[in-house]
Amino acid sequence: MKMFKEKIELKSKGSIPTYIDITKEVRKAIEDSEVENGIVTVVSPHTTCAVFYEEYAHDENEEGVESLQQDLNNALEKIIPYHTSADTFIYPGEEHYQAVESWPNADEYLPNGDRSALWNGDAHLKATIIGSSESFDVEKGNLGVGSTGYIYFVDFDTTRSRTRKCSITVIGE
Repeated sequence: MKMFKEKIELKSKGSIPTYIDITKEVRKAIEDSEVENGIVTVVSPHTTCAVFYEEYAHDENEEGVESLQQDLNNALEKIIPYHTSADTFIYPGEEHYQAVESWPNADEYLPNGDRSALWNGDAHLKATIIGSSESFDVEKGNLGVGSTGYIYFVDFDTTRSRTRKCSITVIGE
């Protein structure tokens, strides 16, 4: 039994949900692992990010968002509106604000003490619904999916851009 693990870094936009096609990176990890038959798991460690499998849609809007991704944004917005004020969600509450304000790197999360920088309750809920990981078959050294399926990492947090990480683990023989 072999195990291969790789972490990739991804850059989010911050102003809109950021979708990143990571299919090539997953295929490369499988190749590098030399696993012929097994599974590959893709995991986001971030609570406002998700991993999902979807068809590549070809059409994009003016911001470079694929049509199925925009449809997903529109559908999620109907059930989980963007966090636009302190009254949109219960989160973050006063204790959370105070905890973040006590961190040594609080300025990263609260630039100039601006509490609205923590208004990302929608991102947490959307990521919870979509899920933080996906697993796929590895068959004959290849990603066991159809030709139109792609693996996406999405950062739903629109409060600021940042570097995100994603873990790819291949296990098998």
